[in-house]
Amino acid sequence: MEAVAWLMVVLAGYLPGSLPAGLIAGRLKGVDIRAVGSGNIGATNAFRMLGKGIGVAVLLVDVMKGLLPCLFFPALVAGVFPESQAPELQTLQLLIGVSAILGHNYPCWLGFKGGKGIATSAGVVGALAPVPFAVCLGFWVLAFAVTRYVSVASVAAAVALPTAAAAWPNEGVNRYGPLFWICLFLGVMAVWKHRSNLQRLKQGTEPKAWGAKKGRD
Repeated sequence: MEAVAWLMVVLAGYLPGSLPAGLIAGRLKGVDIRAVGSGNIGATNAFRMLGKGIGVAVLLVDVMKGLLPCLFFPALVAGVFPESQAPELQTLQLLIGVSAILGHNYPCWLGFKGGKGIATSAGVVGALAPVPFAVCLGFWVLAFAVTRYVSVASVAAAVALPTAAAAWPNEGVNRYGPLFWICLFLGVMAVWKHRSNLQRLKQGTEPKAWGAKKGRD
């Protein structure tokens, strides 16, 4: 019974996270977003290939896929555990949040080939740790304003995330507790997902925002 309960916790994050908003938006316009631009189903490729309006919509949906499950599902799934074995809500939030990001990055419906998880990670971090989220958002905006590269901004925010989590000035919080390690994991995963972008930056072929539709992200 307990194993089933934990599976339900994972699915409570993974299933919403695996909703391919970019792919669905492209299909509504008669475009397979996986076959144009970078082939990525995330918001950046949606901006370039489908237009700014649809790109904004995809971005918001991807953020909500991380934010809403973390806010509303922990209390619900806690009820499936035996009363004496119910985990803390923060534990459930962390697991649901990570599962949502993994769902976006590796959706089972698309052969486990998804997006890069920045928007969904932003939703998760915004729900779990608003102050680190604000710090990372500041790094993202600053890096984007200076370089005009979405990939550079995303990597800058990912690198800042674990440091911001450790420095979060919140009394009674273990700075190097589960939240820090989750943020470290998310930061490393985000940088790893951008390894092709980093390679193109090195080669000088990474397009700036917003590049031509034939570009890659």
